[in-house]
Amino acid sequence: MTSFAEITTIGVGGEIARFVEPTTRVGVIEAVEGADEYGLPLCVIGGGSNMLVSDEPFPGVVVRDARRRITVPDEAAPVEGSDRTVHVNAEAGANWDDFVAFTVELGLEGVEGLSGIPGTVGASVVQNIGAYGQEVATSVESVEVWDRETKTTCDLKPADLKFGYRSSALKSSMYAAPATPADRFFPTPRFVVLSVTFALRHSAEGTVGFGQLAKALGVEVGARMATTAIRDTVLKVRAAKGMLEDPTRYALPDMADTKREGNVVADLKRLAATGAPAATVAPVAADGSGLPTPDWDRHSCGSFFMNPILPEAEAARLPEDAPRFAATLPDGTPGVKTSAAWLIDHAGFHKGFAVGETDGAATPETAAAAEPAAPASLSTRHTLALTNRGGATAADVVALAKTIQRGVKERFGVALVPEPVCIGIDLRP
Repeated sequence: MTSFAEITTIGVGGEIARFVEPTTRVGVIEAVEGADEYGLPLCVIGGGSNMLVSDEPFPGVVVRDARRRITVPDEAAPVEGSDRTVHVNAEAGANWDDFVAFTVELGLEGVEGLSGIPGTVGASVVQNIGAYGQEVATSVESVEVWDRETKTTCDLKPADLKFGYRSSALKSSMYAAPATPADRFFPTPRFVVLSVTFALRHSAEGTVGFGQLAKALGVEVGARMATTAIRDTVLKVRAAKGMLEDPTRYALPDMADTKREGNVVADLKRLAATGAPAATVAPVAADGSGLPTPDWDRHSCGSFFMNPILPEAEAARLPEDAPRFAATLPDGTPGVKTSAAWLIDHAGFHKGFAVGETDGAATPETAAAAEPAAPASLSTRHTLALTNRGGATAADVVALAKTIQRGVKERFGVALVPEPVCIGIDLRP
């Protein structure tokens, strides 16, 4: 029986009563509609990278879209004149980084800064993923969805999707308040993504839109660079911070064929370049033997807490050296975004921190010298990632998350909101 521990990047979660992988559009709709018709809990999962599930058995249906086709409808009509727009359609089950690699190889600009984010195309628009100066929202033309309420398909435009910082109308349909599930449509939105059409630009160069990326490339923010160089540098920066998923997961039976083999091989080589053991993609035993020693910093949900956006009066109470960026609050008024990673670190939870340690006991130096003894800890490379060090349970991760939330609240008066979808787990701030 498949468990969430086998299909999520953090590797925790209970067994699944029914796990289905439809290979057709109709199959996806029928699987979702069938669960709804019988009143069963429904979880539509992508790459399992933004999800934390309890250790208890899941009594419903988990649907993972096995459709991964990426097409270019504009191929028959070459770009002419000043309009360099090229439309690319991807089925919801397509691996997100497969999609990014495809567009960069095709000479298209628009999503190269989002390289290396684990998950699927369908999940990308629910979360409105973003990194290094780009958000998926800026490239979306339309999203084809199944409406669980009206039992019809429809196309949603960006105005319908109401994209915001790590949010969309799809995601909002699941929540009554931050980290508080709605009575209906949780943990799957009202609108289930079937495919996404992106409007990209025919260009072999992209804009460097983020300071850290510009520094790594040795250029100024706003400079134009080859999209291949931007992608390669983003992947290197993410790898150095332990914010790339462990590519060896694709050799496990429940993850086989969910990412293109050539891209998995490239990921493994990139992992080796960071000093971690390398491996080739080859059949392994059911128990996973034959894989290299895991890099535990990669066994996470990615960024676990969202960067808080605060009213200006609240932000003014933060220390002078706290990061501050202009932002907009959900009600449309001006606000200030600060860094969750900075708050965590300055509340005494340093890289490698694990529950049971004295606050501040784990420093970058001690974390680098020895792996944390606890089954769950902050990454030894990045304070925003909560990691499974091998054998952790969801309860271990929850204990760590709550300790950090409580410490940041006590120190700065800021409530940290978890970014992952938490199923059977209460991490309300």
